[in-house]
Amino acid sequence: MDKEKLIQEAYLVAHKIEENGNFPNNPNLPLMIYKGAFLIHPDDTEDVIKKVFASNGYTNAWVDGIFDYDHYHSNTHEVMGVFCGKADVQFGGEHGVCVELDKGDVILIPAGVAHKKLNSSDDFTVVGAYPNGIAYNIKYGKAEERPEADEDIAQVKNPDSDPVYGSKGHLFECWYNNNCENV
Repeated sequence: MDKEKLIQEAYLVAHKIEENGNFPNNPNLPLMIYKGAFLIHPDDTEDVIKKVFASNGYTNAWVDGIFDYDHYHSNTHEVMGVFCGKADVQFGGEHGVCVELDKGDVILIPAGVAHKKLNSSDDFTVVGAYPNGIAYNIKYGKAEERPEADEDIAQVKNPDSDPVYGSKGHLFECWYNNNCENV
């Protein structure tokens, strides 16, 4: 893996997503979409994304699609890198924002933000990982999950590094300096 050929300067799209019914979402930290962060080559495997994430402290990786039902994680943030294909994914629950994800995009999902795949190409594949390899939980937007889920979300710390760019990058601009242009 040659990081110089894999990682590109991404166009950042950010959305602050407010509470929506039984989904707490995260009004403090924006959802961040790094459009075109990876230039995936035809001979690459999913491991190229796993290695970048791991080198920046995001582990407990998996390779799959995105669930086609609303869910969220109250105990950790999540990063996903699109390895192949494209999909429309809704963030924030029923009235949330819909984003088209393409090969090479990276999505940093704050704890509490609901997400589900609406549709996708047959080859849609993502690599997911978590800061410091945290074992994630899954919440479904049921009323009985709160207020415990809200308490969990409040305890989640910001990651120490950006999932793509390490010690520099969009994470620090948006989550630490509150300087996202698209929010």
